[in-house]
Amino acid sequence: MIEIDALSKDYGQTEAIKNLNLTIEEDRVFGLIGTNGAGKSTLLRMIAGILRPTSGHITIDGLPVYDNPAAKKKFCFIPDDPYFFPNATAESMARDYAAVYQEFDQERFARLLADFRLEPKRRIHDYSKGMKRQLAILLGLCTNTKYLLLDEVFDGLDPVMRQSMKSLFAEDMDRRQLTPIIASHNLRELEDICDHIGFLHSGGLLLSEDLADMKLEIQKLQCVFKDDRDMEEVLGKLKLVDHSSRGRLHTLVVRGSRSEVEAVFDHVPMTFFEILPLTLEEIFIAEAEAVGYDTRKLILK
Repeated sequence: MIEIDALSKDYGQTEAIKNLNLTIEEDRVFGLIGTNGAGKSTLLRMIAGILRPTSGHITIDGLPVYDNPAAKKKFCFIPDDPYFFPNATAESMARDYAAVYQEFDQERFARLLADFRLEPKRRIHDYSKGMKRQLAILLGLCTNTKYLLLDEVFDGLDPVMRQSMKSLFAEDMDRRQLTPIIASHNLRELEDICDHIGFLHSGGLLLSEDLADMKLEIQKLQCVFKDDRDMEEVLGKLKLVDHSSRGRLHTLVVRGSRSEVEAVFDHVPMTFFEILPLTLEEIFIAEAEAVGYDTRKLILK
């Protein structure tokens, strides 16, 4: 478990992180989401022990992180711009990682290089951006650390490669209880992989909730009313988050359980009624507005 208590980080007059409290549970995919400049990278670098907090504390499995080799053995950090030694190859980087991480799996790494068609003896300098990103992820996975910290991990990867990497995360979670912590500014990028979501905005934590729990309390539906009086009656009983219409077709995002929403429509004759899956973006809008934020200024693409 990673525990963050009253954490703050200042750069001169700029507050990058402001009195942040957060708990990250084990064996789950934690998505850290926020607009550009929200403080995601700064937070990850403090969790990784690269940056010293101005105030507050971070512990990993009860161990303080900063300047503590015992805590740092528990995770591997992959930054948004992975660094490789000059003239390094995938093969030589694997040897360097193995010197730091005692449980680095050389055999699996060689197998994954072949699967992803990354040449082990080719200079990394000659790799494309996407290939460098793939290599960084494969190195991180093969460290066999308990936690994997990933900053904008899917940036530069095509859709097929993104799904391949997500499958590897799922495999390691099932096989050895890996806990990935993935920071991104892209909601759509994480909605099919995360169990828990933390939203950062201007250095503060907007919310931190289980994604499944969020979905239970927010519903999206499309419907066509038989007359306007029925529409006004139903809309008056719903806790509306968003409402749009195209002709007679209404699309609603409302707060409440599925059974509560269905009960409102039970005695109203409808031409059409359907409850739809929610996107992470729609959940974000609902939860952010619930705590008083103007989501039109925060919405993440």
